[in-house]
Amino acid sequence: MRASSESTTRQLTWMALAVLALAAVPRSAAGYEVVPVADGATLQGKVLFKGDVPMKKIIPSKDKDTCGAIREEPEITVGADKGVLDAVVYLKAVEKGKPFQPPAAAPEIANKGCVFVPHVQAVPVGGVVIVNADPVMHNTHGFAGKATVFNVALPMKDQRIERPLKKPGMMRIECDTHGWMLAWIYVAANPYYAVTAKDGTFSIKDVPPGTYTLTAWHEHTGELELPVTVKAKETAKLTVELKK
Repeated sequence: MRASSESTTRQLTWMALAVLALAAVPRSAAGYEVVPVADGATLQGKVLFKGDVPMKKIIPSKDKDTCGAIREEPEITVGADKGVLDAVVYLKAVEKGKPFQPPAAAPEIANKGCVFVPHVQAVPVGGVVIVNADPVMHNTHGFAGKATVFNVALPMKDQRIERPLKKPGMMRIECDTHGWMLAWIYVAANPYYAVTAKDGTFSIKDVPPGTYTLTAWHEHTGELELPVTVKAKETAKLTVELKK
């Protein structure tokens, strides 16, 4: 009887490990087909914002020892050369191409100092680990439009909870406990996406030759769409200027 119990335990352990291994591999969104891309192109660009940078006032109303004092923060982070940080750039309606690259680690969004870290990220369909790095309660609430995707209470420091991300699109992340906290997760329908670096640059590689619609998004400006054409084994360069 004991041997049978141990055998069952081992089987359940291996099943659990197999499920975790499958969960770590990015899954293609419905309608996207993985095919070899031998003659792929590279799309390089820079996202700019040349308008005045508005400021918003952050007024922590509770947990001030953790959340900090009243302060002002920019609505859009722009470098000296007008390059935009944390713009999401992606190609729309790509039906087939390269596979999703497995992430180095499971995507996370951390509540840290009453700020979401990272503020903006782009991930494949799969899941995200929600982390509380603070000694106060956070309630991380993810929305797709007005619909709730997840709503997770994390009362303890170092608490970690994973939630699935099944549907492509832009998600807004809020904390129901600290109303000023805000972040964004773009769940990608295909692997042709990027988030801009501090200087506003991005690079999207192994694009099948053709004409596409490129979308550049920032929370302050919204979306801007541009037609782009890429040729086999060439690098196409473009500049995207966002406007409010």
